[in-house]
Amino acid sequence: MDSANMIGFLAGALTTVSFLPQIVKVLKTRDTRSLSVSMYGLFTLGVFLWLVYGWIVHSPPVIFYNALTFLLSAALLAAKIRWH
Repeated sequence: MDSANMIGFLAGALTTVSFLPQIVKVLKTRDTRSLSVSMYGLFTLGVFLWLVYGWIVHSPPVIFYNALTFLLSAALLAAKIRWH
């Protein structure tokens, strides 16, 4: 693996892991009042577009971590809509 992909995987891992505390909190408390539907909606759409971009340019780190982040952000968005 080249250094650019290693940096991409590290960056993706760090930014994706940053979602975990919020997800754990929401799952434990079901309190989504502090989450913004518009922010998570736009963010989820943006992450999806990054995923498409990664697919187009054949970038494994972009594909992998944006797919994972898309699932996490979509889950938070769904929780916000369901439990609000």
